[in-house]
Amino acid sequence: MGASSDEKPGTAVILLSGGLDSMVTAALARERGFTLHALTIDYGQRHVRELQSAKAIAEKLGVERHVELPLDLRRFGGSALTADIDVPKSGVDHDIPVTYVPARNLVFLALTTGFAETSASRDIFIGVNALDYSGYPDCRPEFIASFAETARLGTKQGIEGAPFTIHAPLQEMSKADIARECERLGLDPAWSWSCYDPMPEGVACGACDSCRLRRKGFDEAGLVDTTVYSKDAPAVTE
Repeated sequence: MGASSDEKPGTAVILLSGGLDSMVTAALARERGFTLHALTIDYGQRHVRELQSAKAIAEKLGVERHVELPLDLRRFGGSALTADIDVPKSGVDHDIPVTYVPARNLVFLALTTGFAETSASRDIFIGVNALDYSGYPDCRPEFIASFAETARLGTKQGIEGAPFTIHAPLQEMSKADIARECERLGLDPAWSWSCYDPMPEGVACGACDSCRLRRKGFDEAGLVDTTVYSKDAPAVTE
């Protein structure tokens, strides 16, 4: 369980990718009064630019401890993010796309749980979303609930009566809702990075699934996304 209403929240561990969703999630944890520890995984992703964003977000939000952990998933491949496979740019396909990284959130949450146990934390925050997303199976509520039970059974802390709460505050939000939360929390969208396939000049492509969903969310919310996109990015549609 997390902190009760009459307790001051303690430390929360955040899986901080550097993307918009993880930034908003971290800010929500801070708003709830938690001291923040953040874990960022350098898994060999082609959009390595998000690691720079994670570092910047951690500094902006006053994260007490930020660990960047190398884990080279390029050795496995199997995804457009970790192998020489083109990132799709023709529109969002809600079947499981080639940008799915096999078991990524399963692996990352296991590592985050280990980090939480060494941080004396019972609260883990992750920015998964199951409404406006690309169909990844490890973003669904049933996966998060199942993992929480696995973490209870598989850790010293869990079996000794202090199980972890997995917080997924964006789980049922639309991208427009997330954009509005970004605005409400006083965050600059440009601190974060969502693009799967950055352009050679260092701007977001505007055409991959992640860019399309993000741009559409800000457009529907009537808000400005301060991220710089390629001048060749398509119109804001799904």
